[in-house]
Amino acid sequence: MTTLVVCLDRADDVGRASGVETPVAGWEAVESLVTDVGLVDPEDAGVNSILEALRIARDLREDGEEAVVAVVSGAPDSMVRADRTVASQLDELMATYDPDAAIVVTDSAEDERLVPIVESRVPVDSVDRVVVRQARDLESTYYLLKQFLADEELRQTTLVPLGTALVVFPALAVLAGLAVATATMTAVIGSFLLYKGLGVDELTGRVAREAREALYSGQVSVVTYVVAVGLTLVGVFAGALGISNQPDTEGFLLPAMQFAYDSVPWLATAALTASAGRLLDEILRDEGIRTSFVNLPFVALSVGFVIRGFSAYFLEQADLIGPLRMPRMDFGVVQVEQFALDSGQRLAVFVIAGVLVSLVGVRVAAAVGGSAVVGADSDAERGTG
Repeated sequence: MTTLVVCLDRADDVGRASGVETPVAGWEAVESLVTDVGLVDPEDAGVNSILEALRIARDLREDGEEAVVAVVSGAPDSMVRADRTVASQLDELMATYDPDAAIVVTDSAEDERLVPIVESRVPVDSVDRVVVRQARDLESTYYLLKQFLADEELRQTTLVPLGTALVVFPALAVLAGLAVATATMTAVIGSFLLYKGLGVDELTGRVAREAREALYSGQVSVVTYVVAVGLTLVGVFAGALGISNQPDTEGFLLPAMQFAYDSVPWLATAALTASAGRLLDEILRDEGIRTSFVNLPFVALSVGFVIRGFSAYFLEQADLIGPLRMPRMDFGVVQVEQFALDSGQRLAVFVIAGVLVSLVGVRVAAAVGGSAVVGADSDAERGTG
C-alpha cells in the first residue's frame, strides 16, 4: 500500500519563495525545498506544513508502510487557475506513483478548500492542519469566526440586530442627543441579550406552537385559557382601581397589599378556570390523569386564600378596611349569631383554610393516582389471564 503525503499550497507561496516548480516529490527533493523556503522566509507557515508532511512520511515508513511525500502549489493570480493547477499536478503524481490513499497537510482554511480536489482522485485518510504554536489562539479565533459567519441562523439573530442598532445610533444622537442615544441603544442591546439568554424566543415559539395545536385539536383548555386571560385582566384592573381609591399613603407596602387584596379573588378564579380546562382535557383524552393536574386547582385556591388573608391583615392594621363580619347562620337546631373577626383571627382563618385546601388537594391527587395505578394493574392481570 502506497500513501501519498501531500502538502497543499493554493497561493503558491512556496514556489514564489524558492523559485522551484511544483510538484516536488520525494524525500530528498522536499527536504531541500523546505530548506530553501526557510532560508528565504523563516516566518512562512508553509515551512511548518512541509516539515509536518516530512514527519508524517517518516512515521509511516517506520511503521512499515510505503510513503511518498510531495508538495503541490497553485497560482496567486486566480483561484480558478490555482485549483486547476493543483488538479493538474495531482494528476501527474497519480500517474507517477499510483497511491492507494492520501494524507493531506495544510496550514490555512484557504488551502483546505483543495481537499475535495484530492478526494476526487484518491481516498483521503486524514487532513492535518498545521497551526503555529505562537498563533494558535489567533487561528482558533479565526476558525470560530468563520464557522459563526457560515451559520445563517446566528447571523440573522446576532449580526442583524447589532447592525440595526449601530445604524440607528447616529440618527438618535443627532435628533435626541448623545445621552438619549446611548441610553436607548444600551437598553435595546440589553433587552436583546436578555431575550436570547433567558430563552424567551424558544418559550414564545413553544407557546405559539402549543396554542396552534390546541386550536386544531379542539381542546377545552383553549376556551378556559381565554376566559382565564379575561379574568386576569379584570383582576389587574380591580387591583389598580383599589389603589387609586386608596388615600395617599407613603411607601410601597400598603398599595401592594391593596392591589393583592382586590385582585387575588379574580386571579385565583382565573387560575382555577385554566387548570379546570387542562384537567378536562386530560379526562377527555382518556390516557390517565396525572396527579399534578388534579392538584393544581387546589394549589391555586390555597395560595389565593393565604395571599388574601395576609393582605387583609395589613390593610386592617392600617384602618383601610374593617373587620370581617360573619352573617347569622341557622343550621336547624344550632344557630350562630352574627359575629366579627379581627385582623389576627381573619389571618388565622384564611391561612388554615389555605392549608386545609392544599391537604385536600394532596389527598384527592393521591387517590386519583392510586386508582389509576390499580386500574392499570387489574387490566394487566386480566390480559395475562
